[in-house]
Amino acid sequence: VALAASAVVVALFALLVVLAPSGEPPRRRLGRAGLAAALLATTPGWIGWGRIASTDMFLASAISLALFGFLLAHHHPPRSRPARLGQLAMALFAAIAVLAKGPVGLLLPGLVLVVFLSLTRSWSRWGHPGSLALMTLLFLVVVVPWYALAAQANGMAFLGGFLGFSNLQRFTSVLYNHPGPPWFYLPWLALLLLPWSLYLPEAIAGLRFWRPQIWREAGQRGDAALLLPLFLLTWLGVMLVFYSAAATKLPGYILPLLPAASLLVALLWQPLVPVPVGGEVGHRPAGWINALLLGVLALAASSAGRWAATDPAYPALGAALAQSGLPLLLALLLGLASLALMALLLTPAGTRWLWMPNLAAFLALLALVIPPLALLVDRERQLPLLQLAVASRQSARLDEPLWVVGTKRYSIVYYSGTPAVFVADRRQIRQRWRLDPADLFLTARSKTIRLLGDRQDLERLRLDPAQVVVLARHGEQQLWRIPVEGLHP
Repeated sequence: VALAASAVVVALFALLVVLAPSGEPPRRRLGRAGLAAALLATTPGWIGWGRIASTDMFLASAISLALFGFLLAHHHPPRSRPARLGQLAMALFAAIAVLAKGPVGLLLPGLVLVVFLSLTRSWSRWGHPGSLALMTLLFLVVVVPWYALAAQANGMAFLGGFLGFSNLQRFTSVLYNHPGPPWFYLPWLALLLLPWSLYLPEAIAGLRFWRPQIWREAGQRGDAALLLPLFLLTWLGVMLVFYSAAATKLPGYILPLLPAASLLVALLWQPLVPVPVGGEVGHRPAGWINALLLGVLALAASSAGRWAATDPAYPALGAALAQSGLPLLLALLLGLASLALMALLLTPAGTRWLWMPNLAAFLALLALVIPPLALLVDRERQLPLLQLAVASRQSARLDEPLWVVGTKRYSIVYYSGTPAVFVADRRQIRQRWRLDPADLFLTARSKTIRLLGDRQDLERLRLDPAQVVVLARHGEQQLWRIPVEGLHP
């Protein structure tokens, strides 16, 4: 996942180098490409999901690389070598996206391309049968063998579950209790893109996209300075509408929007033509909000150790944070960035450099704060789970299932070396028990059940205290044993 996320950053840099106007000085060309890549690399969403074992980032990376391939192909004559390379990249990475998460990996970039080519009236550039046939063949060669082998090994029920349940039902119905209003993703987009999201409205408004002639002119001229921002806006808008229309909503679903949004903001400061998209005056309101936000975050960071100590689930986390000095370092970096932004805002021409304090602060965070902080948090949060998992393995009885209650802590399976059942509450347990006890790893010889979770989640099961045996506890997380009759429906 981390390699896929990094590949998108590198590909974004290379794409902007290629799309730069011919004859442009290398310093400006490389500076723009470096700024765009750095903006994406420093977004909280790309950093956070880039180190999580999740298919969301893998899907987002594959879709982004496929759309980068389209931009490369669309920018060059159809039969040129760069265009063919872009076409192959489109097919290859769309296929990888389909392998990662099903038809949505083809549907999403396909919708973006259909809308963009229709608005710019550029379908004629993609009407060559030979190129389309080659792309289709490459796509099928990558996708079909895996799906055929998977269907052969698991039966057609696998394809029905993977394509129907994991794709169609997620769009049409709420799964796993993850609903959300139509505007659910707007605050999440702002959060995952901070601080660059503060400048996104200005970057979008500067395109004057509501004028039909803008799209027609972009299609007729084929100029990257016009086409690229409009394509990024199409990418952003189509995917935002698609995910907002879906019934099941999770923050990680909108990761494919982040490359388009960060590149739009980069082009606000370093456009492909030497005329600012929105002008410098428009930067000031967002700049003052940016400075104020970083100042507030600096104050919050300085007291991170104190509020972390109030979490009963991880009682040692606050002391570990305070001892590490990382909250104070984080507060210092954010505070300096806030002061630097204010200084630039008070100078006549300083607004063109507002990206610099943000970028310097976030690069410093990546180098000095996040690596040791991630290790510290993982250690403090995972150590209780590791200890409980070891206790669970050592205390296991014959045919005694392990149920993880409440939060789905998948690391328990890894640490304990044994399978586990993840349950939400007593109602769900009863429903699954009535349907199939084997789904809960229960057999005719099961006499007791091990329950692992936060104390509050365990207490919500409303068990008879006389039947509960506490095998181990670490903070608020506990391991219980109860007789099967205690939860029998």
